[in-house]
Amino acid sequence: MTLRRFKRFVVAFSVIMMCVFAFSTVFAADVTIPKLGIDITNAKSPKDVAATIQIFLLLTVLTMAPAILMLTTSFTRIVIVLDFLRQALGSQQIPPNQVIIGLALFMTFFIMRPVGQEIYDTAWKPYVDNKTTLETAIKDGVKPLRKFMFRQTREKDLALFIFLSKSPRPKNQEDVPTTVLIPAFIISELKTAFTVGFLIYIPFVIIDMVVASTLMSMGMMMLPPVMISLPFKLLLFILVDGWHLIARALIVSF
Repeated sequence: MTLRRFKRFVVAFSVIMMCVFAFSTVFAADVTIPKLGIDITNAKSPKDVAATIQIFLLLTVLTMAPAILMLTTSFTRIVIVLDFLRQALGSQQIPPNQVIIGLALFMTFFIMRPVGQEIYDTAWKPYVDNKTTLETAIKDGVKPLRKFMFRQTREKDLALFIFLSKSPRPKNQEDVPTTVLIPAFIISELKTAFTVGFLIYIPFVIIDMVVASTLMSMGMMMLPPVMISLPFKLLLFILVDGWHLIARALIVSF
């Protein structure tokens, strides 16, 4: 046996002995292992039934939280405009989807911060301090969000969903159901986002047309115009400080 093999044998033997000693010590000691379990029993009072229903409702709300965040806030408009911008630049996957979604989320938090603060002051804080009931807190918490959605919703879209729902004609904003307001708000946001996306496309399409016409006049038919126009579009976007303009336009639009 060589010296190197002997050293490996000593190290392996030491590790095995340490493991055996550790396991023997653990199993020799009086270790108490807790038992976890979930029991399903019959409800003994109406309060137990109410608590169970509240848990199911909470799980349902948590499941729908991403959809609520995307469709009742400024997230929809921002993420669509940013995706239009990436397609107009022709930069394929740059910036990547994670960056676009992350930027849209943080811009959404920035825009919705006053609404969230109002919800906290008028609904959440009184409920935590036991100054109001859960039902009243929910009604007070929805009001700031409804106010935000009403400012961004077109009357045409709102009238469409009121007609489709066969609801009575509302006299004021308070008479408009939230189930009617949300789809009208989503349609209005999509329309606004596509309008902004179209305006973003115009200068980049002009650059593509100029580059394609120049290549055709030079007889360079086999060279893709996108390869030549991409640097010019990036240069234009950098010179006009495009990210600053896009972020400012999106935030001011709300």
